[in-house]
Amino acid sequence: MPKKRWFDAEAFYGALDASRESRELTWKQVAEQSGVSASTLTRMGQGKRPDVDSLAALSAWSGLVTDEFVRSDEEITDETDTAAEPLARISTYLRSDRNLSKESARALEEIIKVAYDRLRKV
Repeated sequence: MPKKRWFDAEAFYGALDASRESRELTWKQVAEQSGVSASTLTRMGQGKRPDVDSLAALSAWSGLVTDEFVRSDEEITDETDTAAEPLARISTYLRSDRNLSKESARALEEIIKVAYDRLRKV
């Protein structure tokens, strides 16, 4: 029986890496600040899944919401839950980033929108 829902550890690690880079930290510093062992972070970088306590610690440290990394095999049937939703979420994040001016956030949003439209599955 195929799994219906799962945690996308690779996407979580990618978002965690983006958070690390934006804070200009090394993985060793992430380990120290989050309370997670460096070996756990190394294993995650190799595609392994974190244990629940490490996941909780990294989520708290980074501010990432783990629910956003739960995936499903089920088809999207609701018309309101379309591809526009990820773009709307990205736009919200960019516009709330204190490191970006309004103009910079808009420019990034336009770049991402063009790339998304070009690369998305139709």
